[in-house]
Formats: sequence, C-alpha cells, structure tokens
Amino acid sequence: MVDSSQLAESKEIHRKTGRTFYYATRLLPERVRHATYVLYAFFRVADEVVDDVEADTSPAEQRRRLEAIREAALGREPDGSVPDAEVLAAFSELRERYGIPDREVEVFVEAMLTDIEKARYETYEELETYMRGSASAVGVMMTYVMEPDEPEAAMSHAQRLGEAFQLTNFVRDVGEDIVERDRIYLPRETLETYGVTEAQIRRREYDEAFAGAVEHELRRAESLYREGVAGIKYLPEDCQLPVLTAAVLYADHHRLVRRLDGDTLTRTPELSPLRKALLVAKTWAYWRWHRDPEAVFARVSAVPTTAETRREPGPGEPLVAR
Repeated sequence: MVDSSQLAESKEIHRKTGRTFYYATRLLPERVRHATYVLYAFFRVADEVVDDVEADTSPAEQRRRLEAIREAALGREPDGSVPDAEVLAAFSELRERYGIPDREVEVFVEAMLTDIEKARYETYEELETYMRGSASAVGVMMTYVMEPDEPEAAMSHAQRLGEAFQLTNFVRDVGEDIVERDRIYLPRETLETYGVTEAQIRRREYDEAFAGAVEHELRRAESLYREGVAGIKYLPEDCQLPVLTAAVLYADHHRLVRRLDGDTLTRTPELSPLRKALLVAKTWAYWRWHRDPEAVFARVSAVPTTAETRREPGPGEPLVAR
C-alpha cells in the first residue's frame, strides 16, 4: 500500500508543478485523487530530468537517469541510484494495483528520452507520435485508475484529451520553450505555411504570421478537446465533473492567447486564481442542472463550436450546444 509519506511527497510535487491540473484534481473522489497525486508525481520526476534548466547534466547522464526511473517504475532493480525513490515505489505499487500495462510506462519514458536529443518537429504527425507517449499515455493511465465500466470506450477519448492539454501547453509556452530549453514544438510545416522562421522564434519577434500559426494550432487543439470531452460520459459518474473541469481550465488558456492576439513569443499567459475559481463554480453550476459533458463544455469553455453562438442560458435553462 502507498503510505502517508509517499502520498504527501507526491501531493507536494503535484501542487508545486501542476497548478492547473492540481486545481481540478482536488475535485476527484478520494479513491482517484490520491492515486492521481502519485501518477502526476511520477510524470514530473521523469520530466524534470530533461526539463531542469538549471542542472548541468549531460545527455548520457539524463538517459541513464530516465532508464533508472523506468526500471524502478516497473518494479525492477534500477542500475544505480534513482531520484525520488519513494515516489517511484509508490507509482510501481499503483501500477500493479490498477493493472496499468508496462507498455504505457515504456512509451511515456521513451517520449522523455526523445526530449534529450530532439528539439524540432517537421510535421504534426511527428509531434503526434511524441504526444502518444508524453500525453496520451498519461490519459490512458488516468483512465485505468478511474476504473470505468467501459474502459475501451473511454480510452481513445482520454488519449485525445491528453493531447489537447499538451498542445495547449505547447502553444502557450513557445517563448519559454525556446529561451529555456531551445525547443520548438510547433510543427515546422505549420510555421512554414504561415511564413514563420526558426530565426524569428529565436529572436522572439512576434508578427501577424506567427499569430496565424498559433491560431492554426489552437484550432487543432480545440478539435482534440471536442473529441476528448465526448468520452467523459464513459467515465465513472464521480469522475466526470472533475475531468470536465480540467478540460475547461486548460482550454481557457486559448481565451488568454487570443486576447494577446497570439503573442506567446514574448508573453506566457497564465490563469489567475480568481479566474480558476470562477470557471470551477460556473462548470459546477451548469453540471448541477445538466449532466451532459459536451453541452456543459460548449457553454462554459473558451472552445468555440461549429454552430452559431446564441445567448447563453442560465443554469436552469435548457442547454443546446452552440
């Protein structure tokens, strides 16, 4: 069993490094919430190996550490010391308890290994392959922990929602990623379509061309949100509102990006605590009256739908997707 010290350490890692997701996680039932703290802590322990901008660590050492993390997470004896051993031991117990396939751990760590050597993506298909490990695997593991009655129906939607969250992060963090990590996650094919060069991104020179590329990827992410939210109905009832709330919170970054006219080269938009509280309350209010994830998401989130907008009804009025 995961003990109290392991849980406390995992929760603290989650609280410090995943503010938006942590906010929504607190709405989960305890049986899922505690497991989510451990899952997220595992993701961050691995991610920090390649994202710690202050650490002067060679690629060979980063690879060694990630391989040790993978072995510990899979319940094997790692070759050499491993960071955050308590967190990894807790994750390994969780993996066995919920039957999380080893393959999901493998593809996640492989994505982290990719970050050591690869900093550019030619096409969206190439980026999508990366996100299969770094984002989709996360959605899959979360679904195993929630234990839905129809896991196969829920799984593919969970993968799309994980990708939506990550693509939102990529669009939001363009300036931060190039300065701190020398990475550009926006596909080169998108940048070239709109006339944006790598040199421009390095200089952090915002213009209408860059705004066009950002809008292109925002719309791609919004398609993923719609597909992901469509599967929330397959989750256990006590997990649906928290996952829906997480989707609303993440997608609200799109509102901020558009308010900046797509300038995520010189700015990194962030939701305020007040805005988060407002969105949580609004999502809850609609959910109280209408237990339809897609309709609530259409009314509360910043993601536009394909139909015409109309006056927003109050919580007690019928919901019709926009």
